[in-house]
Amino acid sequence: MPAVGEKGPRSEQDLSEYLALEGGDGTGKSTVAEGLGSRLEAMGHEVVMVREPGGTELGEVVRGLVLDSDSVAPWAEVMLFAAQRAQLAEEVIRPAMARGAWVVSDRTYYSSIAYQGRARGLGEDLVRQINETALRGTLPDRVFVLDVDPALALERQHRPDRIGREGVDFQVAVREAFRDLARTEPDRVLLLDGMRSVDDLISTILGTIEP
Repeated sequence: MPAVGEKGPRSEQDLSEYLALEGGDGTGKSTVAEGLGSRLEAMGHEVVMVREPGGTELGEVVRGLVLDSDSVAPWAEVMLFAAQRAQLAEEVIRPAMARGAWVVSDRTYYSSIAYQGRARGLGEDLVRQINETALRGTLPDRVFVLDVDPALALERQHRPDRIGREGVDFQVAVREAFRDLARTEPDRVLLLDGMRSVDDLISTILGTIEP
């Protein structure tokens, strides 16, 4: 039986991928994710777009709670994010992958490792363990981190949410966590210069995916 995060042998029909865009607030994840999904559809793939938090009825309720509430305790953030991910995996991602669809996600549980584990100081290994337990092996095949100077990224935000208003020092910690994840998990996490054009980033991402 494959370990958590590992897949068994793939059949010829099992050619879909679960791709995720990551990075700090204001790095352009949503724009690149949408463009990537459109390019994959143009190549003839069924594509399911998801976002975190969100993507299900439960997830959208959690999104409002964690992003728009005036105050959420750090450990409550961890548990709420993990709960909506468990629902998203069960209700959307696993069924999509089972029928051969590609999944493109705006964020994944790596955000919790960076934001709550590192920037909030709750412990990256513990936050990872909580989320991987909730996800039951439904983990992204590839994670593409858009790396942008935090000060510039924060200026890009049109309407920052509660977490996006945490300030530059918080976002610097998030950035360093993502950089460390790219160094320690090079087979899954790829760091990309987020200042490149959207088309260039999408082409680079597609170039890393098996046909």
